[in-house]
Amino acid sequence: MFRRSLSVLAAAVALATAAGPATAEEFSADRLPGPRVLDVMTFNIHHAEGTDGVLDLRRVANVIRRSGADVVGLQEVDNHYSSRSNWADQPAELAELLGYHVVFGANIDNSPPTPGGHRVQYGTAILSRYPITASDNTWLYQSPGQEQRGLLHATLDVHGKRVEFYNTHLAAGSQTDRLQQTAQVVDLIGAKKPGILVGDFNALPAAAESQPLQKAYTDAWAKSPHARGDGATYPAESPTERIDLVYTTRRVTPLVTQVLDGDPTASDHRPLLSKVLVKP
Repeated sequence: MFRRSLSVLAAAVALATAAGPATAEEFSADRLPGPRVLDVMTFNIHHAEGTDGVLDLRRVANVIRRSGADVVGLQEVDNHYSSRSNWADQPAELAELLGYHVVFGANIDNSPPTPGGHRVQYGTAILSRYPITASDNTWLYQSPGQEQRGLLHATLDVHGKRVEFYNTHLAAGSQTDRLQQTAQVVDLIGAKKPGILVGDFNALPAAAESQPLQKAYTDAWAKSPHARGDGATYPAESPTERIDLVYTTRRVTPLVTQVLDGDPTASDHRPLLSKVLVKP
C-alpha cells in the first residue's frame, strides 16, 4: 500500500490554496474543496486463474485489498462465461468481497446456453471505493477474426469531485486493430475533463500504435516523480514487457507509480498502481 509522503500532502495543500477561498456550499460534507488524491490500479486478472493453474478469485481480491487501491480497472473478467471460472459472476463477487462499487463491460456477449439462464459474457470491469454515478461501454474497432474489445467508462463521485475513469484491453493479435483502437480511445476520451485511463494495451509505449496515447496523455510510470522499478508487468513470474499502463489527462498528475509484486502467482500479469493528484 502506498503511503502519502509529506511532499504529496504539501502539493495537495498548495493546490487547494491556489484554488482560492471556498464558499459555504463547497465546504458541505458532500462537496469538499481542493484536489483529490487517488490510488488507481490496472490489473489483468486472467479470469482469476493464476500462474499455478489454480482458479482463485479471493486471491485476486486480496491483491487489490492489500494494495489500498481506490479505483481498479480489471481486464479478462468472466461473467457467467464458462466452466473455466465456474460460471461465476466475477465482477459482482469481487465487489462483494471488497465492499466496492462495480460496473462491467461485456465485450463478448452471447445468448444464455439454456432458456432463462445468464448471458455468457467476458470483458472488463471497474471497481471503486467511491460511488459510480454513470457508466457506459463502447466497442472498439474490430477486424474480421479478431476478438471484440471495448472502452469501459465510469464517472466517479470522489467527495463531490467528478472524475472520469476509463478501462480498456486492446487487441492481442493485430497491430492494425490496435492502431485503430488507440485513435478511437483518444477520440472518445478527449483531454479536458479530469480523466484516468488504465488497461492492458498489448503494446509497448514506444510502439506505433501507442503514439496517439503517448501524445494525448501522461504515461504515469514514465512521468511519476517517484516511479519504482522498470514498469514491466508481463509475464508475471519474471516481467519484461511494459504493456499494462496508467494514463492521465492534463488535469491529473501522477505522483508515485509502481508494479506490485506481493503475489505474482495470482495472474499472468502483475498489477500496476499509481497515486495520482486530481486537480480542482
